[in-house]
Amino acid sequence: MIVSKVTYTGGLRTSMLHLRSGNTVITDAPVDNNGRGAAFSPTDTVASALAACMLTMMGIAAESKGWNLEGSSAEVTKIMGTHPRRITGIEISMTVMDRQLDDKARQILEHTARTCPVWQSLHPDIAITLHLAFEAC
Repeated sequence: MIVSKVTYTGGLRTSMLHLRSGNTVITDAPVDNNGRGAAFSPTDTVASALAACMLTMMGIAAESKGWNLEGSSAEVTKIMGTHPRRITGIEISMTVMDRQLDDKARQILEHTARTCPVWQSLHPDIAITLHLAFEAC
């Protein structure tokens, strides 16, 4: 099934159209690669997709158990390498809004994050670091 249409719009930018919803995401080449850095770069979207996938899968697990993770968030750091230019590492600092989750629930959520589809799809040479904090709310 085709999920998107990506169009090069010039000036090192693309427009990614999600066909089902009509939502668009603009990408721009990063400053360190001839761009303006005015939007997510394609590699930014990959790194950010990892965090989005983790939170989505954790949300699915949480909802099935009656837990509320609303307000949970992640900060994403992407590490680029050279020769070849590629993502060599992704660091995710995630804060889970903890409404009195016990240790077992926390373990389930961490396992869910570490086994999300995007993580499983990334090349094993990409070093992924997850810093997971549970914050009382």
